[in-house]
Amino acid sequence: MVFLFAFSTHQQIYSRLWHEPLDVVIYPINGDGTLETQNYIAALSNSSFAEIDKWIAREANRHGLAQAQPLRTVLGKSVKSVPPLLPEQSNILNIVWWGLKLRYWALRNTPDNESNLRRVRVFVTYHAGEETLPHSVGLQKGLIGVVHAFSLPEQSAQNNIVIAHEILHTVGATDKYGMSGTPVFPHGYANPDRQPLYPQRHAEIMAGRIPTSTYSSFMARSLRSTRINETTAREIAWIK
Repeated sequence: MVFLFAFSTHQQIYSRLWHEPLDVVIYPINGDGTLETQNYIAALSNSSFAEIDKWIAREANRHGLAQAQPLRTVLGKSVKSVPPLLPEQSNILNIVWWGLKLRYWALRNTPDNESNLRRVRVFVTYHAGEETLPHSVGLQKGLIGVVHAFSLPEQSAQNNIVIAHEILHTVGATDKYGMSGTPVFPHGYANPDRQPLYPQRHAEIMAGRIPTSTYSSFMARSLRSTRINETTAREIAWIK
């Protein structure tokens, strides 16, 4: 347990230095066992996630980060088991217990070692149906992301938004939307100083939606419609 705590602390420090690219490995999982989902996973490659690296490089340049390539995202092997679901009863004890189970599950499926202080593991569970997906999460402790996504080609661009969102959680970014999913002003706005304020032209990545008024917004369709604002840039140590 002491080793696990020390290892996680070192991961949190080294993952936010930005002196070299942060390695991200995407591990796909067939969440519903369907042939449709399996075929979708079989068609994935490194290029399926190249948009994430290009987008974050663009955002890093906007904020003056010296590292030209903040992320290096690759496709890992498919994982056969599914990660433990976030508990519906979200009290502190349940969350802590779930976090420990998740990290143990991740360790068994993708063993960590001292060479992986700068590796983010994102487990993407794909579903073919149109049901409401479980909540996706990103943890700084262990540098682990758990994403639930649709195995539909037309959803790939929005899947990458969710993946990028959870990657940023692993390096310290916080959510910037309220209980209803509406972006919180000003931190959930890509450009809170815009005049007129509405409609916003982009979504802040940790809010995910483009505000059109105080109470209305719509989901960004791709990473091209999202931005990392100054608040998030500070949280992930791009700005001191």
